[in-house]
Amino acid sequence: MESMNKPQKNADFTPLPFTLIVVAAGTGTRIGGEIPKQYQRINGKTLLRHTLDRALKLPGLRDIRVVINADHSDPYHDAVHGLNLPPPIIGGNSRKESVYNGIKSITEAGPKDVILIHDAARPFLDTESILALVHKAHESGAATLAVPVADTVARDNNESLDHIVDRSGLWAIQTPQAFHYDLIKRAHDQFQTTDHFTDDTGLVAALGQTVHIVPGTRQNFKITTADDMTMAKALLSQPMETRTGFGFDVHALTAPGAGSGLIHLGGVAIPHNRSLIGHSDADVGLHALTDAILSTIAAGDIGTHFPPSDPQWKGADSTIFLKKSVDLIHEKNGVITLLDLTFLCEEPKIGPHREAMQGCIHRVTGVAKHRISIKATTTEKLGFTGRGEGIAAQAIATVQFPAEDI
Repeated sequence: MESMNKPQKNADFTPLPFTLIVVAAGTGTRIGGEIPKQYQRINGKTLLRHTLDRALKLPGLRDIRVVINADHSDPYHDAVHGLNLPPPIIGGNSRKESVYNGIKSITEAGPKDVILIHDAARPFLDTESILALVHKAHESGAATLAVPVADTVARDNNESLDHIVDRSGLWAIQTPQAFHYDLIKRAHDQFQTTDHFTDDTGLVAALGQTVHIVPGTRQNFKITTADDMTMAKALLSQPMETRTGFGFDVHALTAPGAGSGLIHLGGVAIPHNRSLIGHSDADVGLHALTDAILSTIAAGDIGTHFPPSDPQWKGADSTIFLKKSVDLIHEKNGVITLLDLTFLCEEPKIGPHREAMQGCIHRVTGVAKHRISIKATTTEKLGFTGRGEGIAAQAIATVQFPAEDI
């Protein structure tokens, strides 16, 4: 791009504030498969989640907007489960429209606040490059990451070489691209009906504004084809270890006709003439699951984190406990791959409520429903469960973590 200045060598930079727009509204058809590329999984996490996990650790990040396709609400919320993000922005019919929607959603930005625009399909964010990019944008108003073109470049003529293009001075433009808010907003306002721009540097340069280059890394490539995805999988792959945790819990039942008239099991309130006795809602299933998850990181049990002696947990919804255990897993970059829950009881019947339980556990943990197994057995009238005096539950959690020592 002729209006771009040549880059200066990176230096050490103090983080400066910026807002990040992550564009994830595409359909990803060129990569193949039924699932859009940003929701395809690598090492148990979607491509979008890999990008966001790195983005949220960037020094200076003040706010973030994720722009998604209106038809992708379910896979998006599954992908970002457990992240503290503002509601997603619905994109348009083109990348340009989607970016514009993201810009318009930022209502409290000052004219010279820096906005970074980044493709969700570039998960290999480099902190040093972005610190330099943000500094250049604060200073000049417009900057982009780019790398020099290294390969020989030629024009084609019916699938044969026509002539070699001089690659000196050629740069491959990447994202993030960074701009003062008033500049990028004005560029999109002015070129709303113009569709030939391929990225935001083109819009800004068309205003006569110089866009500065900040050297990026070749690892910051955009995943577009199946070959790109194969390369990304190789780069994102790391030794993983699988840990398995076990949890067990039991609660007594009230006498018939006593209690609240509900039994809480697996996050579902089941009408019944008896109730489980406990400090919280006595959801024996979620308690067993919580303990199983905690055991994969040797983090004690449910009572360690939520003591029954603490009055604030009186009658508490046990999904709170389960979510806490999942948050602790995410802090250690763990991925829950299976939850297996077994109830030991004579009644109520679990089968009619299995799907609702799976739905509740999925919403709390983010684990796909087909990875949540729920079943029940009786003890053939033997023991306290067989006599109807209480309900027991046992659970197994399988979690993958980056290997600490292989």
